[in-house]
Amino acid sequence: MGYNLQKRKSKKVFPSKVLEKYHARLVTLKKDQILFQDGDTASDYFQVESGVVKMYIVNDDGQEFIQGIFHAGESFGEPALIARFPYPGSVMAIEPAKVWKLPGDYFLRMLQENFDLHMKMDEVLCQRLKYKSMVLSEISSHEPEHRILSLLKYYKTKNHPSKETPGRVTIPYTRQQLADMSGLRVETVIRTVKKMEKDKKLILEGHKIRF
Repeated sequence: MGYNLQKRKSKKVFPSKVLEKYHARLVTLKKDQILFQDGDTASDYFQVESGVVKMYIVNDDGQEFIQGIFHAGESFGEPALIARFPYPGSVMAIEPAKVWKLPGDYFLRMLQENFDLHMKMDEVLCQRLKYKSMVLSEISSHEPEHRILSLLKYYKTKNHPSKETPGRVTIPYTRQQLADMSGLRVETVIRTVKKMEKDKKLILEGHKIRF
């Protein structure tokens, strides 16, 4: 069951037919429904088929911090599964979603039997580590505008390579989500985004950000 990375055009981490072969099943989530909780035992591999989910933590002051937002084709929770530690955050559907759920034993077998898939998983985890390092750096040492710009640039680079999508793209994040990803207050994000529009660093179309 070869899977040639050079020919890969889909944004999916793994093809649905491969997941099905290894006994994955689709889980349907309603908006705001929680898939698993921070601290739960890591037992499954998850990949979004449709919709959007977020992984987040809530600190002692009740403030939410989004660790990642995952769209169709993207996976989450693998480090905990591979390294055998509890999930480091809760996962909730931002909108109605369908998520592939693959038992951990079958997930590991899939990687063992398909070197190409193992390499793809390594790539995904390295990209996520790069993102987390970037976010940690932005939160600890930069002003609000720089933090927001970094998140917008990261989304555009990751999802819309310049060779494929020149010009501006629509950012799918709300002001609250940008706040939760950057460690800022939503009021600060709203004020900063308006200033960035005035400075022609982005375009606002209703509630949507074009960058």
